Amino acid sequence: QVQLVESGGGLVQAGGSLRLSCAAAGRTFNNYLMAWFRQAPGKARDFVAAITRTGGRTYYADSVKGRFTISRENAKNTVVLRMNTLLPEDTAIYYCAARIYDYGAIGSPTEYDYWGQGTQVTVSS
Repeated sequence: QVQLVESGGGLVQAGGSLRLSCAAAGRTFNNYLMAWFRQAPGKARDFVAAITRTGGRTYYADSVKGRFTISRENAKNTVVLRMNTLLPEDTAIYYCAARIYDYGAIGSPTEYDYWGQGTQVTVSS
Protein backbone atom coordinates (compact mmCIF):
# COMPACT_ATOMS: atom_id res chain seq x y z
CA GLN A 1 0.00 0.00 0.00
CA VAL A 2 1.04 3.55 -0.63
CA GLN A 3 -0.83 6.64 0.51
CA LEU A 4 -0.80 9.74 -1.69
CA VAL A 5 -1.63 13.29 -0.60
CA GLU A 6 -1.79 16.16 -3.07
CA SER A 7 -1.33 19.84 -2.26
CA GLY A 8 -0.80 23.14 -4.02
CA GLY A 9 -4.05 23.66 -5.87
CA GLY A 10 -5.88 26.97 -5.91
CA LEU A 11 -7.30 29.80 -7.96
CA VAL A 12 -5.09 31.51 -10.52
CA GLN A 13 -5.62 33.84 -13.46
CA ALA A 14 -5.05 32.66 -17.00
CA GLY A 15 -1.36 32.85 -17.85
CA GLY A 16 -0.35 32.22 -14.27
CA SER A 17 1.47 29.32 -12.64
CA LEU A 18 0.90 26.75 -9.93
CA ARG A 19 3.01 24.02 -8.37
CA LEU A 20 1.30 20.82 -7.28
CA SER A 21 2.97 18.37 -4.93
CA CYS A 22 2.16 14.77 -4.12
CA ALA A 23 3.61 13.25 -0.97
CA ALA A 24 3.78 9.47 -0.75
CA ALA A 25 3.84 7.35 2.39
CA GLY A 26 4.02 3.62 2.79
CA ARG A 27 6.00 1.37 0.49
CA THR A 28 9.29 2.37 -1.13
CA PHE A 29 8.54 5.39 -3.27
CA ASN A 30 11.04 4.62 -6.01
CA ASN A 31 9.24 1.36 -6.73
CA TYR A 32 6.42 3.33 -8.33
CA LEU A 33 5.84 5.09 -11.60
CA MET A 34 4.03 8.33 -10.69
CA ALA A 35 1.46 10.24 -12.69
CA TRP A 36 -0.95 13.15 -12.62
CA PHE A 37 -4.48 12.98 -13.97
CA ARG A 38 -7.22 15.58 -13.97
CA GLN A 39 -10.98 15.54 -14.06
CA ALA A 40 -13.25 18.43 -14.96
CA PRO A 41 -16.94 18.41 -13.95
CA GLY A 42 -18.94 16.00 -16.09
CA LYS A 43 -15.88 14.73 -17.90
CA ALA A 44 -13.68 11.65 -17.77
CA ARG A 45 -10.45 11.51 -15.83
CA ASP A 46 -7.68 12.48 -18.25
CA PHE A 47 -3.96 11.79 -18.23
CA VAL A 48 -1.72 14.82 -17.67
CA ALA A 49 1.85 13.62 -17.08
CA ALA A 50 3.88 10.68 -15.79
CA ILE A 51 7.43 9.97 -14.66
CA THR A 52 9.17 6.62 -14.45
CA ARG A 53 10.53 5.14 -11.24
CA THR A 54 14.03 6.52 -11.65
CA GLY A 55 12.84 9.78 -13.17
CA GLY A 56 14.64 8.95 -16.38
CA ARG A 57 11.64 9.31 -18.62
CA THR A 58 8.62 11.60 -18.63
CA TYR A 59 5.37 11.59 -20.56
CA TYR A 60 2.89 14.40 -21.22
CA ALA A 61 -0.55 14.84 -22.69
CA ASP A 62 -0.41 16.91 -25.87
CA SER A 63 -2.56 19.58 -24.25
CA VAL A 64 0.07 20.35 -21.60
CA LYS A 65 3.35 19.78 -23.45
CA GLY A 66 5.64 22.76 -23.13
CA ARG A 67 3.60 24.21 -20.25
CA PHE A 68 3.73 21.55 -17.52
CA THR A 69 6.74 19.77 -16.04
CA ILE A 70 6.69 16.65 -13.88
CA SER A 71 9.58 15.78 -11.59
CA ARG A 72 10.24 13.59 -8.58
CA GLU A 73 12.51 13.60 -5.56
CA ASN A 74 12.81 10.02 -4.42
CA ALA A 75 14.71 11.00 -1.28
CA LYS A 76 11.69 13.10 -0.24
CA ASN A 77 9.00 10.71 -1.51
CA THR A 78 7.53 13.54 -3.55
CA VAL A 79 6.40 14.13 -7.11
CA VAL A 80 5.84 17.68 -8.36
CA LEU A 81 3.83 19.08 -11.25
CA ARG A 82 4.83 22.60 -12.28
CA MET A 83 2.15 24.24 -14.35
CA ASN A 84 2.89 27.38 -16.35
CA THR A 85 0.85 29.46 -18.78
CA LEU A 86 -2.33 28.09 -17.30
CA LEU A 87 -5.51 28.22 -19.36
CA PRO A 88 -9.17 28.17 -18.26
CA GLU A 89 -9.45 24.71 -19.79
CA ASP A 90 -6.87 23.48 -17.27
CA THR A 91 -9.51 23.89 -14.56
CA ALA A 92 -10.09 20.51 -12.93
CA ILE A 93 -9.43 18.39 -9.90
CA TYR A 94 -5.88 17.09 -10.19
CA TYR A 95 -5.08 13.62 -8.91
CA CYS A 96 -1.77 11.97 -8.16
CA ALA A 97 -1.53 8.26 -9.03
CA ALA A 98 0.99 5.46 -8.64
CA ARG A 99 1.66 2.02 -10.03
CA ILE A 100 4.49 -0.48 -9.66
CA TYR A 101 5.59 -0.89 -13.29
CA ASP A 102 7.02 1.43 -15.92
CA TYR A 103 5.68 -0.41 -18.96
CA GLY A 104 2.12 -0.50 -20.29
CA ALA A 105 -0.50 2.12 -21.04
CA ILE A 106 0.79 5.22 -19.30
CA GLY A 107 -2.32 7.28 -19.98
CA SER A 108 -5.01 4.89 -18.78
CA PRO A 109 -6.33 5.55 -15.27
CA THR A 110 -7.33 1.89 -14.92
CA GLU A 111 -3.62 0.96 -15.00
CA TYR A 112 -2.93 2.73 -11.70
CA ASP A 113 -3.21 1.11 -8.31
CA TYR A 114 -3.15 4.05 -5.90
CA TRP A 115 -4.76 7.48 -5.96
CA GLY A 116 -4.73 10.62 -3.89
CA GLN A 117 -7.84 12.54 -2.88
CA GLY A 118 -7.28 15.29 -5.45
CA THR A 119 -6.63 19.02 -5.35
CA GLN A 120 -8.73 21.65 -7.11
CA VAL A 121 -7.14 23.90 -9.72
CA THR A 122 -9.25 26.76 -11.02
CA VAL A 123 -8.03 29.07 -13.78
CA SER A 124 -10.03 32.24 -14.32
CA SER A 125 -10.17 33.99 -17.68
